[in-house]
Amino acid sequence: MKLTANQIAQMVQGEVVGNGEVEISDVCTIEDGKQGCITFLYDKRYLQYLPHTRASVVLLSRSLEFEGSTSATLIMVDNARAAVAMLLKMVEEVLAPKRRGIEQPVFIASDVEVPEDAYVGAFAYIGKNVRLGKGVQIYPQVYIGDDVEIGDNTVLYAGVKVYHHCKIGNNCIIQAGAVIGADGFGFEADNTGVNQKISQVGIVVIEDDVEIGANATVDRAMMGKTIVHNNVKIDNLVQVAHSVEVGEGTVLCAQVGIAGSSKVGAHCILAGQVGMAGHIEVVDNCILGAKTGVPGSILKSGVYLGSPAQPISEFKRCIAVFRNLPELRRLVRELQSGKK
Repeated sequence: MKLTANQIAQMVQGEVVGNGEVEISDVCTIEDGKQGCITFLYDKRYLQYLPHTRASVVLLSRSLEFEGSTSATLIMVDNARAAVAMLLKMVEEVLAPKRRGIEQPVFIASDVEVPEDAYVGAFAYIGKNVRLGKGVQIYPQVYIGDDVEIGDNTVLYAGVKVYHHCKIGNNCIIQAGAVIGADGFGFEADNTGVNQKISQVGIVVIEDDVEIGANATVDRAMMGKTIVHNNVKIDNLVQVAHSVEVGEGTVLCAQVGIAGSSKVGAHCILAGQVGMAGHIEVVDNCILGAKTGVPGSILKSGVYLGSPAQPISEFKRCIAVFRNLPELRRLVRELQSGKK
């Protein structure tokens, strides 16, 4: 597929600076640009590459001030990252078009109706009373337990496991190896001290437009529901425990762990390796920086860092003191010894 800079500019509502008839047929990074490719630039830290890039076309955010020269044709847009996301979606549709049909061998229970525009890959297992929406994409080796509901246009990539009675909404993407609805981690010691399993009889409900990364896990509730609300984005290797609720539009980055019965509000960002204790709440519009530990509820919106979590302004003051600890220790020792 070849497009000119003028055609791309029209698609992304951009302004061409340079040769609008130059053609592109591939995408690349700004550092590794090559002729015939388009790239993007939205972060000023990468402006240094623009004069030297060999990319034919560069999508450039208008907010960046570039006064140098470049051989590339520029397309000025309000948000280069959003513009390239639109283009990459088109590329994906060409490289990996939506599949249709049922491959063999598979197991599909006799009472399951597979829509005509759906795809079921080889070695998939679909249990009894499963309801599949229009256009679903079920890749090879997916397991879908009894009484599961999957909405329209949802994609389950290879090796996904969805346990019985769980519900997944429309337009969701579940990446390879994710597990939805495994038992929550519930045990209670008996009078001899032996841990006995507490049956987990709840379900998982995943609403619309959710993406769940590779090898992430969302556990079923002990009773009731574990709920992931609309437009939540979950990275690879994230653990969402039993009876957790994740609010609309929230982002959970890699290796986040949320313990049982906790609630994360809407439009939050939990950066990599954030850990939340159980039975607590984080309110809407919070950002928790990488490795933040949350032992108790956070009831005021804001940015938090550290373990235990604290507002970013307090955390910065603590870090400033921490950096000076060796010098402070030396001064204390001198005072203790009577030195001036």
